[in-house]
Amino acid sequence: MDPLTGYPFGTAAHDRLVDRRDDQDFLDQAWSDPASRVLVIRGDSLATDESGRSLCRLPPADAPAGERMLLGSVDGAVHFLIVRREDDLGDAGQEKIRFEGLRQLASALDATQSSLAVHAVALAGWHARHPRCAVCGAHTQVALAGAIRRCPDCSTTHFPRTDPAVIMLVTDDQDRCLLGHNSARSAPWFSTLAGFVEPGETLEQAVAREVFEEAGVIVSDVTYAGSQPWPFPSSLMLGFFARAATTEITVDGEEITEARWFTREDVAREVLAGELFLPTTLSISGALLTRWYGEKLPTPPARVKKPAWP
Repeated sequence: MDPLTGYPFGTAAHDRLVDRRDDQDFLDQAWSDPASRVLVIRGDSLATDESGRSLCRLPPADAPAGERMLLGSVDGAVHFLIVRREDDLGDAGQEKIRFEGLRQLASALDATQSSLAVHAVALAGWHARHPRCAVCGAHTQVALAGAIRRCPDCSTTHFPRTDPAVIMLVTDDQDRCLLGHNSARSAPWFSTLAGFVEPGETLEQAVAREVFEEAGVIVSDVTYAGSQPWPFPSSLMLGFFARAATTEITVDGEEITEARWFTREDVAREVLAGELFLPTTLSISGALLTRWYGEKLPTPPARVKKPAWP
């Protein structure tokens, strides 16, 4: 199977300089180099240019104060991240910096900016959520240029954690696809099924378990399709295709309130009528659906108002 394409965050376009994270001389020299660049994040929003559609990459001399972390290099230019407090209004001279969330930015960023942005948001988010040692409870400190946190009291080293989640497009012998409506979303949004991997479970087992839990369908022939970092807040989405061994649907009624089998004709007709809304191209879910559909997914006509996607 050809690699799955057509979704953001799927390309690593910057060198993370893993061998330089403990080289303080290199880090100091890079920070003093006017050719280096700095991304700024506040909460989960990134600084952008005035258009709000491109990252603001400042020379170090113009960067605001904050926790400094190393992202890596692009075309020989070292890139850092400055993490601001979410309630920080900015230093003098920095008030005009515009901030946008990654979800809003993703479709506008090129591959390089997308690579830097997803790294920055995931890294800053992990640091914000793990200020204390899980062993002794003491406040931890940033180390290795942001790659880890270290406890000054018990010397425990804490590494960033990513939660693996499977997301799968299930098809049956008639090549219909199984889509579900999540209770957290407005009707009539339908999407591929998904769920987190449990301890001691393989990815294939997770796919089968989640589909059965959410829709009552037994699957086989689970095939890996691709992955997508998903820093909202700290997941790695692992995409799969799977074949249904049974087709009777029984939804869990809690997370999934409705699930249906769709033909391509069903999808086209209902989307154009404003009766069905599908995932945006931001998620790998859209790429899985597009691969099954065989061409660009249909979109509702302009007259149809889309309900909010949480």
